[in-house]
Amino acid sequence: MQISENISSSFQSILSHKVRSLLTLLGLIIGVFAVVTMFSSIYGLKNLIKDRMEGMGWNNSIIVYPSSGEQIAPSLRRSRRFHYMRREAKPLTFSDYEMLKKEVETKYIYGMVENWDKYIREQSDDYVMIRATNRDYFLSQTYPIKQGRYFNSFENSTAAKVCVVGYYFAERYFPDNDAIGKMIKIGSNRFRIIGVLDFDQLNTNGMNFNPWERRRSLEAVYIPLSTGSKYLRSANSIDYIYLQAQGDDSFRKMKNETYQNLLAQHKMSHDFSFNEVGALIFQITKELNEMMKKWNITLSAIASISLIVGGIGLFSTLLISINERMMEIGIRKSIGATQLQIFLLFMLEAIILALIGASIGILLSSSLVKVIAMALKADFPVPIQGIMLGIGFSVFIGILSGLYPALKAARLDPIKAIYYFE
Repeated sequence: MQISENISSSFQSILSHKVRSLLTLLGLIIGVFAVVTMFSSIYGLKNLIKDRMEGMGWNNSIIVYPSSGEQIAPSLRRSRRFHYMRREAKPLTFSDYEMLKKEVETKYIYGMVENWDKYIREQSDDYVMIRATNRDYFLSQTYPIKQGRYFNSFENSTAAKVCVVGYYFAERYFPDNDAIGKMIKIGSNRFRIIGVLDFDQLNTNGMNFNPWERRRSLEAVYIPLSTGSKYLRSANSIDYIYLQAQGDDSFRKMKNETYQNLLAQHKMSHDFSFNEVGALIFQITKELNEMMKKWNITLSAIASISLIVGGIGLFSTLLISINERMMEIGIRKSIGATQLQIFLLFMLEAIILALIGASIGILLSSSLVKVIAMALKADFPVPIQGIMLGIGFSVFIGILSGLYPALKAARLDPIKAIYYFE
């Protein structure tokens, strides 16, 4: 008896008992559906959190900020005496930012100057946050433009008095969407509005990532970094410089290049410090992955109970099938079918039922995951690992459930089988 004949016979047996086969498949379908959905949801949630962290510029990044000029002299560090050498602390400047932008390979780099100042109007004066930065800030933080544009290279280089306002700033002070081209006075400086940031696209559909800080950012007024270092600070100084690497592999290289270039720029004075945001986020991501992995195992184990129930149903169905097909088994054996061929006949029927149940379960799970993704407006893929897990669980349950009935059918005496109903 050929394998193809066994498969054909298994399909005929399944189709000849449609209702019974459907009820048998139901447990397997629910089990695979639950396993794949749980796995895909955890996988998608992990990717969503990762994307949001990247969207806020938290990955592979460092922040350089000024620190005290007090340091240990390199010549004394090698001796047994511990003395400190005092050098005058040098703040970060716009020149430092331009040098790093030229010398260090980054994905995003921007400087920042932050001030609270009066927004002077005819009606009343309000304190607003004014930030001096450059276009990479908006790109790294995923703040798109709703109206107008970002600063151009000419405005950045000439310290032009132009500004981009946040979504909530424009909503409050320019409710008629007529902010572009208007002049605003903040402190002693007047700026022309050239752009309005759009609503926060990162925090939608209940997915809140640092919403308070991001709302505050969209209430602020932004000016070119050169403008801020010239009019808001003395000696063209800036508050800090943010750098983000292209990826995990280039993070350490970026940090080392930044360190070496700043040392040379500051005449070997260690008057700057690093805040390794990337290292912190890497640790958080690692712990998050571990937590997600444990949840995945737990939820998959719970979902597998449905598969076990489905396996019990499959086991019962195959035992009933043996009693119904006693004469067929006896005739097959009497014309030369071996025990192995009879064993494969019933084992293939169990595996085929398991595969059909797995296929339907995966199809239903994929549909549900797509609906969830559309509702959250996020990418929730059905990973191949989840599909293979569902198929593997189902086939394993199928083999386990079909093993005893197949062995029982293979060991039947052909004479007793033929005359079983008499």
